[in-house]
Amino acid sequence: MSFSVGIIGLPNTGKSTLFKALTKKQVDIADYPFTTIDPNVGIVPVPDLRLEKIADIIKPGKITPTIIKFIDIAGLVKNAHKGEGMGNQFLSHIRPCDAVIEVIRCFDQNNNPKESIEIIDNELKMKDQELEDNVLSSKPKIYLFNVKEDDINLPEVKNSLVIDLKTESEINDLSSEEVEELKIQSKLDELILACYNILDLITFFTTTGGKEVRAWTIKKGSDVITAAAKVHTDFAEKFIKAEVIPWQKLVESGSHTIVGKEYIVQDGDIIEFKI
Repeated sequence: MSFSVGIIGLPNTGKSTLFKALTKKQVDIADYPFTTIDPNVGIVPVPDLRLEKIADIIKPGKITPTIIKFIDIAGLVKNAHKGEGMGNQFLSHIRPCDAVIEVIRCFDQNNNPKESIEIIDNELKMKDQELEDNVLSSKPKIYLFNVKEDDINLPEVKNSLVIDLKTESEINDLSSEEVEELKIQSKLDELILACYNILDLITFFTTTGGKEVRAWTIKKGSDVITAAAKVHTDFAEKFIKAEVIPWQKLVESGSHTIVGKEYIVQDGDIIEFKI
């Protein structure tokens, strides 16, 4: 099961710039609306220092992070729910997403961030009313204010981040040595983790007999059988028990705990399934 996050907003807010910075994937970018008609899709690893620390102990031949799928959806316009600007097609691309990032342009004096938010939120609500459900407007959402200066007056909304996407694009073109030398700090890892958290996800790890350390994603509150099914259906169907150790305990050279089917997986657990 993969989790997807749609990148939405009015035209020319920086959505495709964000997508390129996140995925390091070249996409068409231009200073006019509807450059992106078909959505671009990219797979992005979730940064996790725990994975590196576990690998330092296990020393596997392979390290596999968990991932989130990002979808760059073309700009919405006012009355998109009525079909304006190919709006119906764009709104349909949002429907399969588990969450959305709403990019708001805040570096143009002629642009009103609050009005931009109201337009997009209203289009999602109107489309829901038209379809007689509450699918689009109820999706978990992160507001990304695309700014050039931190002291700009921004609306107060829940689950928001302030990021200069032009700077992120420039960082993307630098080598790791140049980034370190210039002491530039990217905020993209913070955004990826915010997406992960807003979806109420946790991570568990497997070590595959020391051959591979791998991170897996499940919903918070999932039991060990659900975790087993993520790894392989046989582990769920033939489950007998699992050996579990929190990642910190492994680093401290602790021992595994034997658990049964009712065990609720905790964020950071390292699990070895027994069948």
